Amino acid sequence: MREIITKVYNFSELSEDVKDKVINDKLYNINVSNEWWDCTYDDARDIGLEIEEFDIYHNNIKGKLKNTILNICEKIIKEHGADCETYKDAEISLKEFEATRKKWILDTEEDEDEFIYSEEYEGLEEEFLRTLLEDYLIILRKEYEYLTSRESIIETIKANEYEFTETGKLV
Repeated sequence: MREIITKVYNFSELSEDVKDKVINDKLYNINVSNEWWDCTYDDARDIGLEIEEFDIYHNNIKGKLKNTILNICEKIIKEHGADCETYKDAEISLKEFEATRKKWILDTEEDEDEFIYSEEYEGLEEEFLRTLLEDYLIILRKEYEYLTSRESIIETIKANEYEFTETGKLV
């Protein structure tokens, strides 16, 4: 029979070199290995935006509006803070939408006006979607950057009370 005894260390007990090795080589993706974007997707879904896919490295995001501009803007204004970009963009879009709607209401005598309004509304909707998706891509990028930061990785290690060998191997 053979017995192996291993000394284990809390993260704070490791040497600085080993801490760096743990953070940079072994646990660099600990906070983003599972669907870390779910909360952001849920937030978007709650306001009426469905994010279909994104790629923060290539600055790409796709999605679609699941409600009207008016309803989405009102929900954002009600639920997001005034300092949030989505809030600021919702205020701007709401004003543009209302101005277009008032213009259409005033000019309803000609059949062509309905077509003009429809084209204007589609343009507003496309611009609003583009702006909202850009806002959410920034939110996703910032969340990823935080989750992969040294500070966040250390918080996760400490919160889960991970233990390591002297060389930084997770026990």
